[in-house]
Amino acid sequence: MSRRKLPEASLPAPVHKRRCAVYTRKSTEEGLERAFNTLDAQRDACEAYVASQRAEGWLLVPDHYDDGGYSGGSLERPALQRLLRDIEAGRVEVIVVYKIDRLSRSLMDFAKLVEVMDAHGVTFVSVTQSFNTTTSMGRLTLNILLSFAQFEREVIGERIRDKFAASRARGMWMGGKVPLGYEVRDRKLVVNEAEAARVRLVFELFAETGSGVETVRRLQAAGATSKSGRPLNKGDVYKLLNNRTYVGEAAHKGQVYPGEHQAIVPRALWDQVHGILQESPRVRANRNRAQSPALLKGLLFGVDGRALSPTHTRRRGRLYRYYVSQATLKGEAGPGVVRRVSAAEIESVVVNQVRALLRQPEVVVGTWLAARAEAPDLQEQEVRQALEQLEPLWEELFPAEQARILRLLVERVEIGPQGANIRLRVDGLSSLAGDLGLDRREVAAA
Repeated sequence: MSRRKLPEASLPAPVHKRRCAVYTRKSTEEGLERAFNTLDAQRDACEAYVASQRAEGWLLVPDHYDDGGYSGGSLERPALQRLLRDIEAGRVEVIVVYKIDRLSRSLMDFAKLVEVMDAHGVTFVSVTQSFNTTTSMGRLTLNILLSFAQFEREVIGERIRDKFAASRARGMWMGGKVPLGYEVRDRKLVVNEAEAARVRLVFELFAETGSGVETVRRLQAAGATSKSGRPLNKGDVYKLLNNRTYVGEAAHKGQVYPGEHQAIVPRALWDQVHGILQESPRVRANRNRAQSPALLKGLLFGVDGRALSPTHTRRRGRLYRYYVSQATLKGEAGPGVVRRVSAAEIESVVVNQVRALLRQPEVVVGTWLAARAEAPDLQEQEVRQALEQLEPLWEELFPAEQARILRLLVERVEIGPQGANIRLRVDGLSSLAGDLGLDRREVAAA
């Protein structure tokens, strides 16, 4: 009996496994807080498509690549960047999206993505738009779709900009950082009276002093802070002074419109401040220094070793000058520190003590001995007479010259609860005596 040989059964070819990553995106964060949002809907559709291709070896990777609140006009998206890193690492072979504009709305950006995908053998699939990127016709279709996606993005951008401009022209608040002095209620700016008083103080101090630095010093001494509680600095002051919101206006791209909100700063005060701002900062600084000379600037120190800074204020047309400790300006003043002292009083004390010291015999002799090093023929009587000339001439000197002489004669003035301690410069005394003696001899010779 013959046996018939049965044909061998042919085995199916092994299916190549293809790891698939689902990418989802939404331009805004609106609605993302819902239990089932648009990102979930996109993912469900993509996962269903991947499941339908299981026979082709498609497997869904466990990682989620979701960008909620990111525009498609840029590649700077955290989930997309993470996806690109996984592509380069060989962890993904197929990218699945709901529509191509979820991946990118920019033709140039998509070309960059295609280069990365081609370099690593990765294919791209859109669930609702059927095409194959491996063929020339598929690439043409993709470029056409991307061109329309980019056109749609640009049209949407133009509509948003036009709506924003129209809203600003009506004086509406269009969001952003809420300025100091206001709060937002029902999408409108409402005056916060506590903060509004702080804003008006900034304008009033600047109108009075004409100096951003001096305004900041006074604001810090008064404990004025920004909306976040941080002490106001010079940059904050100038931003406040140039914010037209405070005068009840809305500005957009160089155009100014009446605002819906209430003004905080009176128009007269605003105009006064901006009249000052139009002057050169150097001119303002020179005028302030001329109006309020500080004879002891850089010479007056507290018992803590920190300098006292000159400041001034005007009340009913009168100018009042002070020296304020750095510790007080920074809110760090401790016991035993003189917080504030009248400039007129301390300057008068220092000048009178310097005058009295210059009449002391030991100071005259010490000055003469020091001056002889450079002028051997200088006599003690000449030094005495030169120093005595300061008494009648002092009041006739300009403030700048008075300050120069004090810096020449005084090394340091330390002020504390017990009074002022003055340290003189011996070399300065000899220089001044030589100058005055030379002048006396020239006058006598004439």
